[in-house]
Amino acid sequence: MKMSAKKRRGDVYDIVSYNIKKYRKSIGITQAQLAERCQLSHEYIRRIEAPNIKKHHFSLETVSIIADALNIEVVQLFDKIEEDEV
Repeated sequence: MKMSAKKRRGDVYDIVSYNIKKYRKSIGITQAQLAERCQLSHEYIRRIEAPNIKKHHFSLETVSIIADALNIEVVQLFDKIEEDEV
């Protein structure tokens, strides 16, 4: 997952999107499985994670639902992206 220096520094939506994908993959589930756990559409999860599309904004409530589905704390989705992760 390559990410530009600008994105590493900080658009919060890009950081959250990157971390959702990272944690989802770390537990070995697909976007469709995450969507089912969250009771959201697969397309919505796909758009949240997509790195190169102009994203529509997603709510803190959605972030909380996704964090619960991933069995992580919400704050983990806001962790800055480290150089060695890109």
